[in-house]
Amino acid sequence: MAINKNKALSRTSLTEHLYDHDFDLDSNVIDVFINRLRNKIDRGFDKKLIHTVRGAGYILKG
Repeated sequence: MAINKNKALSRTSLTEHLYDHDFDLDSNVIDVFINRLRNKIDRGFDKKLIHTVRGAGYILKG
């Protein structure tokens, strides 16, 4: 996400980048991972860095 800052990344593209092509794309692993990142990065700050783009995926905004 840091490399593609300000660009929406789909759950599928994130999954394909992190796991083998045999991985179950319907899994919620990416959602859990994003939630953990939000807890570490965004918690306690007024300006949030990780945003959900409905229908597109996730985006890291600085």
